[in-house]
Amino acid sequence: MKQAIFTLFFAFILVITGCGQNDESVDREGTDSSIGNETKEEFVIGLIPSQSEGEMETAMTKLQAVLEQELERPVKIDHYPAYNGVVEALIHEHIDMAYFGPLTYVIAHERSGAEAIITQLVDGEPYYFSYIITRSDSSWDTLDELLLDKENIDFAFASMSSTSGSLIPGVALKERGVFRTEDDHDFKTVRYTGSHDITAQVILNGDVHAGAIDSALFQSMIRSGNLDSDDYKIIWQSEPLFQYPWAVHPNMDDSLKQQLQQAFIGITDEEILNPFGASAFTTATNEDYTSLREAAIIDGRMDAPLD
Repeated sequence: MKQAIFTLFFAFILVITGCGQNDESVDREGTDSSIGNETKEEFVIGLIPSQSEGEMETAMTKLQAVLEQELERPVKIDHYPAYNGVVEALIHEHIDMAYFGPLTYVIAHERSGAEAIITQLVDGEPYYFSYIITRSDSSWDTLDELLLDKENIDFAFASMSSTSGSLIPGVALKERGVFRTEDDHDFKTVRYTGSHDITAQVILNGDVHAGAIDSALFQSMIRSGNLDSDDYKIIWQSEPLFQYPWAVHPNMDDSLKQQLQQAFIGITDEEILNPFGASAFTTATNEDYTSLREAAIIDGRMDAPLD
């Protein structure tokens, strides 16, 4: 009799324990979270230092929430202090996606096969410009006027790896015979600030006389109230440049690429769009950056180290 009671008691314990285990393995939606393929890995995005991190904080928080909902997986967005870090992270698949400047992208594509899938529209067009700007109270209205006084000019680029803040204006100055490298030029001084917002600030402060800046970010900072358009004037503008791409590593499956494209294209929140100077997002391809790749090759940038 005691043996029978013990057997029934033991069976009852097993049933209770088994029920508890089943409850713990079922999530709120009834999905068995103990099954490996139901638990999706974190999706990681790396950002280049095109603006100071604080300028993008709200946008990135909201973008992360959008992507988590659309991809149905956790999303992490990392800010990198240098362009090279983002490229290396994508090459070694420490991140799944990267927000690149166009120059950084063509180098990343060359080194890792990175694939552009998304870019932004500005006023309905996927283009932006490189500007050279100076203070509004300066005496120069054109780049040629500025260069007449070149030996007295302190000039600023953004990052060495920036398309609009270094490559394109640098080529323009090389064509005019006044700039060759950071240490070999006809200006009083040349410096690299590291980001476009810092370039705007050092010009306003009078630390430099003129500098190169991304047109979309410049206009975005004016719209947000971080800059006053009355403080600056544009003395040079480049030809149109294809916008910054969001790129993925080459072995990403097509269905995930399509999910990402749909998620970005569906974004209408101005708090996400405005820091990019964007009116919307659209699809992009590697071929969109052909002319820029040719400029980078001519300027010897494809094999140069990224900062």
